[in-house]
Amino acid sequence: MEYLLLIVGFPLLIGGATLLVKGAGSLALRLGISELIIGLTIVSMGTSAPELVVSMISAFQGSTDLAVGNVVGSNIANLLLILGASALIRPLVMERNIIWREIPFGLLATLVLAALANDELLGGAPGSTIDRGDGLALLAMFVIFLYYLASIPRAVEEQRMQPVGLAAATTLIVGGALGLLIGGRWIVNGAVSLAASLGMSEALIGLTIVAFGTSLPELATSMVAAFKGKADIAIGNVVGSNIFNILWILGFTSAITPIHYNPDLNFDIWFLVGVTVLFFAFAFVGKRFSFDRREGAAFLLLYGGYLAYIVFRG
Repeated sequence: MEYLLLIVGFPLLIGGATLLVKGAGSLALRLGISELIIGLTIVSMGTSAPELVVSMISAFQGSTDLAVGNVVGSNIANLLLILGASALIRPLVMERNIIWREIPFGLLATLVLAALANDELLGGAPGSTIDRGDGLALLAMFVIFLYYLASIPRAVEEQRMQPVGLAAATTLIVGGALGLLIGGRWIVNGAVSLAASLGMSEALIGLTIVAFGTSLPELATSMVAAFKGKADIAIGNVVGSNIFNILWILGFTSAITPIHYNPDLNFDIWFLVGVTVLFFAFAFVGKRFSFDRREGAAFLLLYGGYLAYIVFRG
């Protein structure tokens, strides 16, 4: 039954996020908030809502490896799987802002997370924790990132949001929130049970099954955008989501409840650093400022190799 709830939890979680975004976006439009701000906040946070809910529930239930593994695994899947698959559909031309500002900012966020999480390695403390102070520091960086996003014009949503009535918007918000909470709870409980029954670590389940499931909104958005030739949305969605995942999700979660950090996840964080650097380098290999099909295929092969390694690692 718990395995079934794990499977059913993903569409419930993603459907809840979709309803919440539609309801909150409609309400914001009725309050006179611009579509740009809605796209940068409500829509962007909505695609990261599955990771946020799963990480928060995991942290509150003491499954902290699942909470951190979900975020790190989602970021790796976003870069290698989603960008790789999107580039196979159509080569992606990168904006200069993404290359020179957002990719480096995402790299900085990952390095800051590695530094804040490794109290034992860097400070000699007995055990490592992403505590409330660390969470507030991540949230401060997130506010800076939002200010940067609001300062530049860009396409943030491929279709204009149509407002609905106040009663309908309220129903969507409540229904979406319930879907997120119930789906997230089922996913966490099912993932913990699956890890225990198969003799796997919660970190491994978080890095693979849960990370892939919670990345489905980004996968759908980026692949549709690539098919329509909107490379700025396809790439910006992934890079922005990675920054949101670290700064917003881990920042908000750890500001509420400290997260115990397992040093075994250091490999995965440094792997994410390396992949981010490789993505930046690919902007200058071959056709300048372009991520082509060969590079996309290389990313998919690299993701397959990474999954094989962490399964073997256990």
